[in-house]
Amino acid sequence: MLDHEQVAIHTGRRSELPVIVAVHSTALGPAAGGLRVWHYPDWRDGLTDALRLSAAMTSKFAMAGLPNGGGKTVVALPQGTELDAGRRHDMLRDVADVIDSLGGAYATGPDVGTGPDDMAVIGEVTPHVFCRPARLGGSGDSSPHTAQGTLAALRAVSRRLYGSRSLDGRSLAVIGLGRVGTHLARLLAAEGAVLTVTDIDADKRGTADELGAVWRSSEEILAADVDIVVPSALGSVLTRQNVARLRCRAVVGPANDQLATPDVADLLHRRGIIWVPDYVAGAGGVINAISTELHRLGADEAHARVRAIGDTVEALLDTAQSHGRTPAQAAEELAMRRLRAASARVGSPRPSSRLRTAGPRDPENISLLPADSSRRHDPRNTP
Repeated sequence: MLDHEQVAIHTGRRSELPVIVAVHSTALGPAAGGLRVWHYPDWRDGLTDALRLSAAMTSKFAMAGLPNGGGKTVVALPQGTELDAGRRHDMLRDVADVIDSLGGAYATGPDVGTGPDDMAVIGEVTPHVFCRPARLGGSGDSSPHTAQGTLAALRAVSRRLYGSRSLDGRSLAVIGLGRVGTHLARLLAAEGAVLTVTDIDADKRGTADELGAVWRSSEEILAADVDIVVPSALGSVLTRQNVARLRCRAVVGPANDQLATPDVADLLHRRGIIWVPDYVAGAGGVINAISTELHRLGADEAHARVRAIGDTVEALLDTAQSHGRTPAQAAEELAMRRLRAASARVGSPRPSSRLRTAGPRDPENISLLPADSSRRHDPRNTP
């Protein structure tokens, strides 16, 4: 049984690409989450990503105290597929159709492979979108706010480790110089941090030079002798194997889904390495966007919510220490308490669910149905 309320999977009628929308929970309120456009060996790998990332979004909103649940959209590009402008536009319209069909249960924003201009295209079809360009009344690029929230988390961890929120002179290894990673690296450099950086794109070495940072390969940087490692790219960077190589005192970053397996959090804890859950440290962008576009708060109040990530991290570390928990366990317990309380208020638990598919390998029209649906599930067709 899947722990999700809805999953819609369609082959886009224009682009002929698999479009996957996973709604994990609406117990706290309508779901929200980014649109990821990425290459996968098989579309089922994109489904796995959507399910995992949407669940993380539920935790992210619960920890932030926002009245929203978690969701995610993934467009699973076959390996080697390149989108020209026309097909990309078609793909975005296909995404908008699927989102609009959910009737407001879910809104999307940018994620890996997408940005505000893509949200503008989606917004031509459905109002259930955020982070559109500022010129169109949206909150624009969420990356600076994600970086600001991560900076607040890093300051909180610095206070725990060194008794001061200042990052001046602290050594940090930033893994990934995409939009968020670059914004964050610039903020850290301005704070006086000593930076080591990497990216899969060798052209980003120019950014490293500009910031006075040391460049390391992706293979080397996890073993760098630094105070804090800052994952800022794709997920699953922390594995059972490479945790043994870490020489840092903390891992704090905005990358989603950093742990290859959940037990890695325990391995980090046993080594005395603080790990702040990514859905806490990396929540700034979505907090700002949701607050301003969906909740209609002013910029100052939204920014205050982003800065409050630092207070959340400090409280989380205090709770973990006083109760003999890892920060991951403490965060999960708090998120679950808030979800259970919300479910109790509305009087209905999150439904169990099952998949209905159009064919054993065809994602043309797959929908996740509540358990009380009268339509039958054929296990042969479950992806």
